[in-house]
Amino acid sequence: MNNGLDCPLPQSSPSDVVSLAHGEGSGLTRRLIQDRIKKVLTNPVLDQLGDAALLGECSRQVMMTTDSFVVSPLKFPGGDIGSMAVYGTVNDLLVSGAVPHCLSLSLIIEEGLPLSVLDEVLENIQRACEECGVFIATGDTKVVARGECDLLFINTTGIGFARDVLPLGPASIEQGDELIVTGPIGQHGIAVLACRNGLNFTPPPLSDSKPLVAELAALEPLMPRVRCMRDATRGGVGAVLQEWAESSGCTLTFRVQDVPVSLEVRAVSELLGLDPMHVACEGTMVLAVNSSTAKDVVTALHNAGFPCASRIGTARERDIVPVTCVGLLGQEQPFQEPLGAPLPRIC
Repeated sequence: MNNGLDCPLPQSSPSDVVSLAHGEGSGLTRRLIQDRIKKVLTNPVLDQLGDAALLGECSRQVMMTTDSFVVSPLKFPGGDIGSMAVYGTVNDLLVSGAVPHCLSLSLIIEEGLPLSVLDEVLENIQRACEECGVFIATGDTKVVARGECDLLFINTTGIGFARDVLPLGPASIEQGDELIVTGPIGQHGIAVLACRNGLNFTPPPLSDSKPLVAELAALEPLMPRVRCMRDATRGGVGAVLQEWAESSGCTLTFRVQDVPVSLEVRAVSELLGLDPMHVACEGTMVLAVNSSTAKDVVTALHNAGFPCASRIGTARERDIVPVTCVGLLGQEQPFQEPLGAPLPRIC
């Protein structure tokens, strides 16, 4: 009789997958951290492996964000859970007006995850960090039994330093301000949906998962005239507009024909009855800017290599409906927010 107690590392456990013993704080845990995690993510701060990272003194205001990533599948056309965890956290700092500095990284791993998959995720995390100019300062690793999570969940916390000029936030949106998106919308959610369900479209939809570093660099001279920015992740551009309408007390109107949507996303959305405005992006942001600045903002983005950046709508005095859309025939109608997400588990 074993009183319900099982060995976390059965004698027949294969050596090429994660076992419960990898999360028990013993020899296998140290080997996992030393031989795989630290080996890939090495830097002077992380290499101390302390319970807290010493980041040094700073005379600038510190900004912090946190996020969790539970996307299924772990790898999708255009990205994977590792790079997306870095990009998503960095982007939250960027649109808030911070210069990203470092991240924490917590891994919740399901027993049986192939170590080769973990290695690939870690390598993509490191590549994404190098691309964004950040590093992993500290982290944590937990292993749960089969069926208790879907292969791998990631939690990150990002630390950054506030820029001299910060966006004022959505409450600052005024009547006459214009709405801009930096690229085609809905790419990420449609790519994950197609991959998850084995929809073999040609060409396959690709996620837009990437950092917003280049966009922010292009906009830096214009930043004093930008009201607010948001990366349009869960809920897509539609959710951003609903939140901004509530915060600002304005009615926000967008023009359907001016919203950039790729041919493949439009085709898949029409086939499945989805509205791209409700579908997540992972490398596209929405801006609200003074009307006199909108043309300069779009021109700066075009010159920086983002030809699909577009002015999609305006803010006006609040009426009964918080968000409206002008259709292809010129008729304005309420833009309804769905009660639930059409695509769960996309980030």
